[in-house]
Amino acid sequence: GTFGIIKYDRRYKRIVRRGLDSVRVEIFLVSIGHNLYKIYNKQMRLREVA
Repeated sequence: GTFGIIKYDRRYKRIVRRGLDSVRVEIFLVSIGHNLYKIYNKQMRLREVA
């Protein structure tokens, strides 16, 4: 799943921030990065096929 990909493939092991709001922001940013990576890879695959 997504958590396993972020944790093992991206080497994201630990939340660095302290406090609930900071943790939410950190997880939000990691999630955005993961989604951007997926979009980029999908576009590259579509370009290779075309």
